[in-house]
Amino acid sequence: MGRFSKIAVIYGSDSSEWEVSCRSGEFVASRIDGQEYDIYEIFARFGKWQLVACKKKDSMRITFPEGSRPEVDKTDFSVTVMGEKTKFDYAYIVQHGAPGENGLLQGYLEMLGVPFSSCGAYSSTIAFDKFACKSFIRNLGIVKCAPDVFVREGVDYKVDLKFPVFVKPTQGGSSFGVTMVKTAEELPSAIRFAFSEGSTVLVEQGISGRELTCAAYFDGEKVSALPLIEIVTENEYFDYDAKYNGHSSEICPAPVDDGVKTLVQDTTCKIYAALGCKGVVRMDYIMSGDGLYFLEVNTIPGMTSASLVPKMVRTAGMDMTTFLTAIIENS
Repeated sequence: MGRFSKIAVIYGSDSSEWEVSCRSGEFVASRIDGQEYDIYEIFARFGKWQLVACKKKDSMRITFPEGSRPEVDKTDFSVTVMGEKTKFDYAYIVQHGAPGENGLLQGYLEMLGVPFSSCGAYSSTIAFDKFACKSFIRNLGIVKCAPDVFVREGVDYKVDLKFPVFVKPTQGGSSFGVTMVKTAEELPSAIRFAFSEGSTVLVEQGISGRELTCAAYFDGEKVSALPLIEIVTENEYFDYDAKYNGHSSEICPAPVDDGVKTLVQDTTCKIYAALGCKGVVRMDYIMSGDGLYFLEVNTIPGMTSASLVPKMVRTAGMDMTTFLTAIIENS
């Protein structure tokens, strides 16, 4: 018997990624062991938390139509259905973007003493901001980082980088607000576009090479890395269209030699440990001619059936339900 019994799967978010988050959350909820746990699906967006569906052990999944969904009581993280109050004893967070990926949701759960699946509030806050995270990783001295310029809205900036560059919001994912810029003339409009997702922007020098990604998790004894994936896109870079509209190939395991495989997996485990990560965390890289470059950390990686982490899990020969149980029980 596991440590927990009533699992709240929280999805949706306040960001542009909320629909992707719903797909991830629904997939996770469908793969959590329904013989071991009661599973409650919570849609959370702009402070409104509602029970979308629930499935008690060995029972059918019950859905609640929009307009009659029970509200979650945030004072004690519970829900009342037909007069029966249920207090959740664990949260599986599948919110891409704020507040589930930037530390706010984690802080709330930490104050209530409710265990959860992801990194803690402090680690999440650092990892979510691309500039803060790169600054942290750069100081570790274990992987290269591309030159960059930090831009805050309303503050003068100077970009002295080689083109092409990538302009991206410092907070956010799924390539929302990201532009590949080839000339200095295109830069101001790209920065304005990135500001549509937040008030701070990172202008990062482009690095040529192979795009690789790797995830790590705590298996109960040690931090373990999953198989690498190489991303080969039909587009100029791995943008939203390539990610979600089938314009890329995600090759797992990545066709790299043992030296590159070991380097990426070891680097991923070191970053995971240095950041104090929990749960499953994915890290993205570029393998260039002069070494391995860090791109970003994804503390709440995509978890649809077609997402990168489930592909890694399948390639590793693991069952998804067993993997999720390991994440839950080793949090």
